[in-house]
Amino acid sequence: MSKRAVIVGAGPAGLTAAYELLTKTDIIPVIIEKSNDIGGISKTVNYKGNRMDLGGHRFFSKSDLIMKWWQDILPLQGADSKDEIQKEINYHKKSASVSLSPDGPDPEKTDRVMLIRNRLSRIFFIRKFFDYPVTLNVTTLTNLGFSRIMKIGLTYLRIKIFPVRKIESLEDFFISRFGEELYKTFFKDYTEKVWGVSCSEIPADWGKQRVKELSVTRALLHALKAIFVKEKSIEQKNTDTSLIEQFLYPKYGPGQMWETVAEIIREKGGTILLNSDVDKLIFSGKTVTGIEYSDRATGLKNSLSGDYFFSSMPVKDLIKAMGENVPAAVKEISNGLQYRDFITVGLLLNKLKITNETKIQTLYGLVPDNWIYVQERDVKVGRLQIFNNWSPYMVSDIEKVWIGLEYFCNEGDRMWSMKDDEFIKFAINELHSIEIIDKGEVIDSTIIRMSKTYPAYFGTYSQFNTIREFTDNFENLFLVGRNGMHKYNNQDHSMLTAITAVNNIIMGKVSKENIWEINTEEEYHEEK
Repeated sequence: MSKRAVIVGAGPAGLTAAYELLTKTDIIPVIIEKSNDIGGISKTVNYKGNRMDLGGHRFFSKSDLIMKWWQDILPLQGADSKDEIQKEINYHKKSASVSLSPDGPDPEKTDRVMLIRNRLSRIFFIRKFFDYPVTLNVTTLTNLGFSRIMKIGLTYLRIKIFPVRKIESLEDFFISRFGEELYKTFFKDYTEKVWGVSCSEIPADWGKQRVKELSVTRALLHALKAIFVKEKSIEQKNTDTSLIEQFLYPKYGPGQMWETVAEIIREKGGTILLNSDVDKLIFSGKTVTGIEYSDRATGLKNSLSGDYFFSSMPVKDLIKAMGENVPAAVKEISNGLQYRDFITVGLLLNKLKITNETKIQTLYGLVPDNWIYVQERDVKVGRLQIFNNWSPYMVSDIEKVWIGLEYFCNEGDRMWSMKDDEFIKFAINELHSIEIIDKGEVIDSTIIRMSKTYPAYFGTYSQFNTIREFTDNFENLFLVGRNGMHKYNNQDHSMLTAITAVNNIIMGKVSKENIWEINTEEEYHEEK
């Protein structure tokens, strides 16, 4: 009789674990998903034929395994780059009203491919655009002005001569990398907007994990290299992750990848139960034996036994579900774990007020950015996505502009608690005030809230090893993914944690150390 694996969460980690089990073992997976969606925060939201990518998901990894994995699911679409833009215009003019209609045929089932997209992200600060990562070019020098440039140069030289002796906070980390003035200009305000606390209160671990390979020296070397050497390979093996210039992207957004994987899982005999809340984990000694869960639609409670258990649910929810037998210290630390929540406002526009001042060719003169970091201090919006530039197939009418305004907040705070129409009006007014849009050009709008999007590296996080030691003690329990491990992993790292866990089962490996090591080394893990 086949063994069973119970997997909590239908995001990238949970779906990858199920796929790996079905293709490498005779273990049958059953996925329990809280929401009615596939993909977790990597899902695609379809609003009247306009698709939203929550947070922006570049499909890029220095892991050959992950790059091949993605392309095995959605093969790469060949494209004649010279005519690509015109082809995209013609496609939409001919078929958008049919194939992209929410009531018409679903193109995600008939057009499953990956596109190669050019990557451009810029900073919007003092009502001007700056390259990201910041480059000391003529535009940057002109926008910042002589006085600020001198301060940036002097404080950077100072930190190179007199380095920070003890790097404890994120502020220490940024200053040690970029100098005080550059940190205050381009990192401090945006980071505090994202996390809602001072950089001096965030441990340096966040910087070491998220921007460990980014530095002034590397950015300059990359800029010089780009002048003389054009790396055509999508793998971009010799390029730091923060500096990549191309990435893969599913034609209809990240959800297309994970909905396709979910379909394959079902076809191969796996089960995915949506709208189901995990209420309790049942365990005996060092073994998890089953779970109890509730069906949201019917209110009925069910139980499910298993041989292996994968959890990508938030650690706080997992510990709560483990009941009264959890040590008091573990409960206390779990209760103190913090998260940052996320709101996206989608706006459909006739046009943007900002125009394309670059030499990059775009549709209808649209700015070429995938997303824009909004550094302005007088607004709460943190980032702006332009979905047309992720894939023109995300938009039902290519002549319109479809954007996402991203806000970072805490569940229950003032922004989270605002009524939908009130928040949308607030967001429109913010973008109007900094002259990115004219609010009179707004055609339609929607709002999406996502809780526990970003696991935070403050609160009781410094004591997280106590939780890890407790959960690792259960031989058949594997914590995977971003929320499952309370680690700010990218999509590819979340997948690697699931793949590694499955490989451990196949090899009979008891230690979970290799799962936790993913994306923690001083050398960026993807380079290994």
